[in-house]
Amino acid sequence: ASRSTGLVSLGDILNDGPATLTNVVMGNGGPSKHSELQALKKELRRKDQMLLSLQREIHKLRSVLQQTVRFRNDEILGTLHDCQGMAGQSQINKKQGVSAESSGTDHSVNNIHLIRYDKDFRSKQLIKGALLENDLLKNLEPGQMREMVDCMYTRECVKGSFLIKEGEAGSHLYVSASGEFEVIKEGNVLGKMGAGKAFGELAILYNCTRTASIKVVENGEVWVLDRRMFQNIMMRSGLQRMEDSISFLQSVPLLRNLNQNVLSKIADCMQLEFYTGGHYIVRQGATGDTFYIISQGDVKITQKVSISGDEEEVRTLGRGDYFGEQALLREEHRTANVIALPPGVECLTLDRESFILLIGDLSELQEKDYGDRERLSRPSSVSSLIEEPDHVPIDLEDLDIVATLGVGGFGRVELVASRAGAVYALKLLKKSHIVDTHQQAHVYSERSIMFSCRSPFITRLYQTFKDEKYVYLLMEACLGGEVWSLLRDRTCFDDSTACFVTACVILALEYLHRRNIVYRDLKPENLLLDATGYVKLVDFGFAKKLSSSSGKTWTFCGTPEYVAPEVILNRGHDKAVDYWALGILMHELLTGAPPFSAKDPMKTYTLILKGIESVSFPRHVTRTAQNLIKKLCKDVPGERLGSHHSGISDIKKHKWFQGFDWSGLEARDLTPPIIPKLCGPTDTSNFDKFPLDTTVPPDEMSGWDQDF
Repeated sequence: ASRSTGLVSLGDILNDGPATLTNVVMGNGGPSKHSELQALKKELRRKDQMLLSLQREIHKLRSVLQQTVRFRNDEILGTLHDCQGMAGQSQINKKQGVSAESSGTDHSVNNIHLIRYDKDFRSKQLIKGALLENDLLKNLEPGQMREMVDCMYTRECVKGSFLIKEGEAGSHLYVSASGEFEVIKEGNVLGKMGAGKAFGELAILYNCTRTASIKVVENGEVWVLDRRMFQNIMMRSGLQRMEDSISFLQSVPLLRNLNQNVLSKIADCMQLEFYTGGHYIVRQGATGDTFYIISQGDVKITQKVSISGDEEEVRTLGRGDYFGEQALLREEHRTANVIALPPGVECLTLDRESFILLIGDLSELQEKDYGDRERLSRPSSVSSLIEEPDHVPIDLEDLDIVATLGVGGFGRVELVASRAGAVYALKLLKKSHIVDTHQQAHVYSERSIMFSCRSPFITRLYQTFKDEKYVYLLMEACLGGEVWSLLRDRTCFDDSTACFVTACVILALEYLHRRNIVYRDLKPENLLLDATGYVKLVDFGFAKKLSSSSGKTWTFCGTPEYVAPEVILNRGHDKAVDYWALGILMHELLTGAPPFSAKDPMKTYTLILKGIESVSFPRHVTRTAQNLIKKLCKDVPGERLGSHHSGISDIKKHKWFQGFDWSGLEARDLTPPIIPKLCGPTDTSNFDKFPLDTTVPPDEMSGWDQDF
């Protein structure tokens, strides 16, 4: 029979103390009023959780039935959604990245504070109903939704005033409590809405511009949640869940010696299952391959008496206890029955196949080092280190602009030449724009990471400058053009070209991931060809060095068509987001478009949450390519190819790369499928033409860039 692990002390987080749980489960000292009260409280919490889950299911079914009715409302509210530079985007236009403020580095449950506001039951139900009707927010966990309801505050709305103004930056989610509101775009009234509607949700994910106005036509009231509070709610719940799961797993002797990053991956792969009272979770004599940890509720363990055949109760297990751990090691017959006690039990489950993919050979558990120390101490391939002559520092005044290579909301990239004849790409970032969008931390991260990188598949950063208006990044010039431009001109790539481009990206990601850096903005727009036709990764504005303790980060950033589900749902993310994006990149290279794309970013996110299995591939995409894309785009981060114990080598070994010369690529001995035509070191014919920039940004003298 399974044994109790004595994890009742973990109940301190959600319950009133270990003694209470012990009294309820084991009945020590007989039933006292105190223990009866705690048991009732526990059952109430459990039923509340069940009620929330059922409400979510009801709303999901109702949303299907009301889809036709809601279509017009969704269309109206969709006019509020825009990320800067993305409105009306088609595949001909470049995809723009989006980002919230950096979540910082002090990720601890105890350091995240939530401000809650009292509200009556009716108000709570109205807010909850509005959230459940929203295509994005309905995907949140019940606990996260409950915190959102608690943290929303009220605001009065006066007739004739504007709650939201078209063209202004947004940072709040609203739920209408009373009154009537008009949705206005470019002076035209698109529709009206009353109480119980959630709108402006994109603004709590990241910095965005409102593309429509909301005018108050009848005095009323709205409930409000700002972006920072939403981020705190998501981060706090994610950290709490991760801490609880790791604590559970560390109590299991089989898993005790694994480090936190591995345990975090295991926790991500565990499925939450609910079993009603009386259900046999495990039957004696049956073969099993699943390990269980009780997160809520109780089970009883019984065994059949050999003589009579009757079942005899052995013991009771509660929250934090586990059973079936030997199933992770080998297939064997269960030695006891495990039965859910009324009203039901909630278990975290992990099957052997998922466990082996994450851990590998179980016999090596005690010997393996799952940290990064050994991997960082030795290069794994030729691409790890490259020898280049040292850069001789130059002054900004010594650079002359030759041509413009690219433009964006951040500023421009200019091709520049020094008086000594050296050619560079100079990235100009508007300081005022950086401050307005709270991107200072991301800019410093970009600078630090690029300075540290020495890979033939990553553009080199040589030097940085600053003045009153800009910060400047002096980088290696890659004049072969953007992969995005080549893809636009050719519609799509054949298998061999897509394979070469993808392989270059894989070596760049391998280099970064070995250093615990997540890239977070993979797309054709951020891939350049050098003069020889080799592909290099550029633009590290969203890259981040992950903490060795948690291994996760929480800032919403990336390009809408490429962001992974865990980023959209604010569950915390790690290097697995780059594997998801690699699958999306493969799809775009082979078909000319990403698999999830809509004019409205919110609709794009809804498509992403439906999963890769909902995507229909064109006939010309081979089955092996489809297979790799689907393995990279698994909903669960720990299940993606590249996230398993063998790491990125699993991707290299996939059948789509069969026969590919990885050593030749690392040594740059292969002949690229596309070789740029260049007439000299300042030939910009492979780039689009851009008009002269006549705008002058304002001075920004706050001093945030003092270390540039």
